[in-house]
Amino acid sequence: MNTLIILSLLGVITLFAEIFRFRKGLFPLILIGLAAAFAVTVMDYNNPQVYYGMMNFDNYAVIFSCAILVIAFLWFMMAKNYFLQETSVTDHFALILFSLVGAIVMVSFNNLTMLFLGIEILSVSVYVLAASDKSNVMSNESGFKYFLMGSFATGFLLFGITLIYGVTGSFDLTTIQQHLSTSNETGLALAGVLLLLVGLSFKSSLAPFHFWAPDVYEGAPTTVTTYMATVVKTAAFAAFFRLFSNCFAGIAGHWTGVLWWMVVLTLFVGNISAVRQKSLKRMLAYSSVAHAGYIAIAIVSIGAASASAIFYYTFTYSISSISAFTILFIVSRHKGNKDISAFEGMSKANPLLSFAMTVAMLSLAGIPPTAGFFAKYYVFLTAIHNGNTLLVLIAVIAALIGVYYYFRVIIAMYFKPEQQLVPIKVGAMHRIVLIITTILTIFLGLFPDLLLGWL
Repeated sequence: MNTLIILSLLGVITLFAEIFRFRKGLFPLILIGLAAAFAVTVMDYNNPQVYYGMMNFDNYAVIFSCAILVIAFLWFMMAKNYFLQETSVTDHFALILFSLVGAIVMVSFNNLTMLFLGIEILSVSVYVLAASDKSNVMSNESGFKYFLMGSFATGFLLFGITLIYGVTGSFDLTTIQQHLSTSNETGLALAGVLLLLVGLSFKSSLAPFHFWAPDVYEGAPTTVTTYMATVVKTAAFAAFFRLFSNCFAGIAGHWTGVLWWMVVLTLFVGNISAVRQKSLKRMLAYSSVAHAGYIAIAIVSIGAASASAIFYYTFTYSISSISAFTILFIVSRHKGNKDISAFEGMSKANPLLSFAMTVAMLSLAGIPPTAGFFAKYYVFLTAIHNGNTLLVLIAVIAALIGVYYYFRVIIAMYFKPEQQLVPIKVGAMHRIVLIITTILTIFLGLFPDLLLGWL
């Protein structure tokens, strides 16, 4: 709860920064605030607290909250130069901070009303941020499309919550779980569960409810796309697993079959569509869809290790994505081009960017010894232990397709000639972010138990 208070106060202070003219001190203040929020969150580990039956800050919530705060910290460092050029920098920073409040609520809810509030607090902020580049028609389209699709998803979510409440007479997760486990009246409840599944699949970009993601990711400013692919996705899957593993585990046989086919569709749609892309940003958008499929395998295969597998996967995927999007941001600003061709021959003039991008691509592809390999390994291992061997075989085939388009970027950097060998200037903050994310990607691949042991 202290985490929510710190983030909320930080957001309010940010809103007043323009009035009291302390914009220059705002960025370090935010980083200090995020560090303080992380510290108080860590103090709640092994000290579970339930607040009025609405919020449950157990170890699951603490670990995912810490992951979100670390990712947000790195994201602010990555996005500093972009937002400081904006006249409305305080508004942008405030929206991000309030969306973080929504993300923390999503990972710690103990009541369906809090789930809805968390999703809306997060989503409304990101709708605005997606359209924040007012001079770019694609950004305006991105925000509008995201708003419309998000509104439809909210409708499904609310309808599902309504049906669940009608059957159980409660919004409390424990009460719902007990009622569904003991009652034989599952017809209306199953309809509610499936509607919730559809709503959360929209938020998580699982096929066939992924169609908004590529256009929104491509049109939004690269920094905002990075936030959506990391913090938003982490919060969405943490909420997804918390709800379905606690509330609906007793009737898992009724919804896991549906999610199984959605995972298969997501894996192939995401990976095959990514192969066809020339734009690196759009390729990473479809890649994000594919990774949603890998993460969802652990939800289909609910077991003792599922929470750890999801946590490790979302965190390591986010770290690699921040690295990849940071380099895309730097290169596209320098060359005015977001295509893979912009990276041709880059290794000769820009070895740091090339090495960091290579590590990020290898991790996203799941190549050892990067963290991405063990992320897939633990998800697959969880699925095998819970009888989903066929799903793992399908996922391995999909992963082989993914290797092809990730290696296209590496081949472009190291094996294709560049028209002009011009070194790209990398700012100090971006350099720090790339060093941290690259080291973490390799280090967590060599020592994965450092993360897996917490849940």
